[in-house]
Amino acid sequence: MRLQFVGAAREVTGSAHLVHLDGRTILLDCGLFQGRRSEVNAKNRRLPYAVDRIDAVVLSHAHIDHAGRLPFLVKEGYTGPVHCTPATRDLCEVMLADSAHIQEKDADFLRRHRKELVQPLYALRDVSTLMNQMRPHRYRERFEVVPGVWARYMDAGHILGSASVTLEWEEDGTMRRLGFSGDVGRSGLAIIGDPEPLEDVDWMIMESTYGDRDHTSVEGARAELGRVVRETVGRGGRVLIPAFAVGRTQELLYNLHQLHDAGEIPRVPIVIDSPLASEATAVFRENTTIFDVSEAMVRKHDKDRAAIFDFDLVQFTPTVEESKAMMRRSGPMIVIAASGMVEAGRILHHLAYSAGDPRSTVLIVGFQAEHTLGRRIVERREIIKVFGEEIPLRAQVEVINGYSAHADRTGLASWLDAARASSPRLADVFLVHGEPPAQDALAARLTERGYAVSAPEPGTVVTR
Repeated sequence: MRLQFVGAAREVTGSAHLVHLDGRTILLDCGLFQGRRSEVNAKNRRLPYAVDRIDAVVLSHAHIDHAGRLPFLVKEGYTGPVHCTPATRDLCEVMLADSAHIQEKDADFLRRHRKELVQPLYALRDVSTLMNQMRPHRYRERFEVVPGVWARYMDAGHILGSASVTLEWEEDGTMRRLGFSGDVGRSGLAIIGDPEPLEDVDWMIMESTYGDRDHTSVEGARAELGRVVRETVGRGGRVLIPAFAVGRTQELLYNLHQLHDAGEIPRVPIVIDSPLASEATAVFRENTTIFDVSEAMVRKHDKDRAAIFDFDLVQFTPTVEESKAMMRRSGPMIVIAASGMVEAGRILHHLAYSAGDPRSTVLIVGFQAEHTLGRRIVERREIIKVFGEEIPLRAQVEVINGYSAHADRTGLASWLDAARASSPRLADVFLVHGEPPAQDALAARLTERGYAVSAPEPGTVVTR
């Protein structure tokens, strides 16, 4: 077996890892790099491997930093299967179409305003082609990836349909197994089941996004959300929440529903201002059978679990006209809008409108990668740039780490320990999907627990 680490190596975006086995090549994830446009554009147009030598793709989940380059792979000639879970396929259909739309809009903007001729990374037709190549598999179902190599998905507990995966093959009469964590979630998250450990693996590729810190508890995050809403509404301001359209938006809606039912937040409009979030929520409504039945609100709405996302304060604004009408309204409100790292989407219009208002709050509820506008807001820069214009950041900035859908350092170590309990041969752990400080801290922690840990640099090849 040869492993090549060609994405999300010493960084948190662009997930892509190559597994070479017996003359076959399997690609684990094919994610989009995110960050400075000038840097990531070139990286996104450089595929991880010769397309005609990739035999299969195994996808962990639908987030863009894991799935976002798949249409480009298809555009460049890949015709093989893309394995995933059913919910991941459903989410990819809406998320990658949205991504294609953004690619086309960005190219049009550069052409009209900067006279730069840039081709979109991919188009809607490429997404449509990709959908025909996706092969959905249920959790725990054993399926053949390439001849002689089998896979099984386990619930990663990160977003709807997210999975960790085990690849297995026979070598010298012995079954060998490689584990890939995907993004490991957290126990107790709303809607999503708890992460399941992989079983009986020899080597592990594991994410490390929050390898250097622990989160606020899930219950603590909900309480903090209630506090921020009460204080901001009390000042007469708006709560602006940049949030991933998939997973985070639905979790926030779940918690706001809980706070509303408990009388812990004022009755103000809750606006979901994202066409993608509207479509993604529809996918959630169609996949309620995999909701976590240990959650009280899921049980409360057991006969109609889709009702979790629909209560009298919630308003979806899928069209531009509805979004503009909402923006013109006066008074406090809660606005949840894409994108999660504040790099695109309608959240930029809300920042242009409200970032200078000291009554309002920008509430950050997820990881903000380096060189993103979200990171600059977290750093509380006095001036931020939105649509090329400098805007004073006078709004309050609040950060709630407890909303991360990633396991923290304690959760990652516990997940790996649970895997080792059934994997006495577990030899090497390769850390991916993390910035160097997080990876180095987690590597030290895991080494103390007896693991052989490395954090491969981009392009590293490992033979086992």
